[in-house]
Amino acid sequence: MKISKRDALMWYEFFAAMPPGEPLGPRQQVIAEAVLTQIETAVDAECDRLRAAIPGLKSMEGRTTYVGSGERFPQGCVSCLTGTGLSAIRKTNSCNLNCPFCYDYGCLDSQVPIGEGYWEIGGSRYKAEDVHLLLTASRRPTGVSYVYLEPFMEIEVYPEIIREFARAGVHQHMYTNGTLCTPENLKLLADAGLDELRFNLGATGASDRVIEAMAEAKKHFAQVGVETPMTPAFFEAFHRKKEAILGTGIDFINCAELHLTVNNAVNYAEENLYMSRRGYISPVWSHQLTLRLMREAAEEGWPVTVHDCCNRTKLARELNLRLHEGGWFGASGYGSDFEGIPFSLFLPVLRDPDFRFVEEEELPAGYRVGDVVW
Repeated sequence: MKISKRDALMWYEFFAAMPPGEPLGPRQQVIAEAVLTQIETAVDAECDRLRAAIPGLKSMEGRTTYVGSGERFPQGCVSCLTGTGLSAIRKTNSCNLNCPFCYDYGCLDSQVPIGEGYWEIGGSRYKAEDVHLLLTASRRPTGVSYVYLEPFMEIEVYPEIIREFARAGVHQHMYTNGTLCTPENLKLLADAGLDELRFNLGATGASDRVIEAMAEAKKHFAQVGVETPMTPAFFEAFHRKKEAILGTGIDFINCAELHLTVNNAVNYAEENLYMSRRGYISPVWSHQLTLRLMREAAEEGWPVTVHDCCNRTKLARELNLRLHEGGWFGASGYGSDFEGIPFSLFLPVLRDPDFRFVEEEELPAGYRVGDVVW
């Protein structure tokens, strides 16, 4: 069913006005799904057009795309997409910033602590001294990452566990907003064995202080890069500081397609949104800005790898992870952060006169205005 944009808006306004939790009938479900497909098809078509204009676009086994040197492609992403997945280690439940794109926006002060002396690994809690047991009794990971929320809030506790994984030869990378980095603590992490450091440069609008920290980090780590949700604000800030950023000597820029959660959606509720493969909900502009940046990097020959960490890449990540877990064909943990379809979030894109569906058809009998549609 290639529902028209006019009919799609009419039905989604109706669905959005229904009492919360009221189920849709079978034919209403067909309509709801058809609308999501029409929006996604239009978004995919535009991204295909932008992608086709990127010279020298490279692929990693069909799982993601990038421009630039393959040698500078982040090894943490190699582990994520072709190894045992993104093995996250969590410790710090606080942050010194409050970013609108944060998955925990609005509830940063209520994050459950991991516990003194403990680390959350694989959903369970361990001490640093348990790493040897984990590596001998569990499947050895190709890489681990330190996330949640800002590690540098208590960075002095991290070297102990980093040393344990370093002795075992496991690749390790860490995420930071960069505001608390110093030459001393960066060296401390490097001496402990951390391999890769990723800066969320968009968290500070590409502040000079963080750019300086990136240059300092490059003195200590094998790989240093940027990983930031792609937003118009970051796109603009990057171009204001482009020469300084590229001059730090970093290896890569991971452009993450911003996806929404029940927490941060309030900050983007008026934007044009779409749902990718019935999973992540994202602003239409996020992936498009990444593809524009990749074209610019390729045409100008930037000395970095620019990686398209889009929703399709996230789907590939989940498929790869389930494969290594022994999952069946097609098994994936990729899915929506929302319960059901949040119909109201898609009203702006359906009301936008400049957003057009690729192909439209009249609704068949039984689905039209005046019909009783269940």
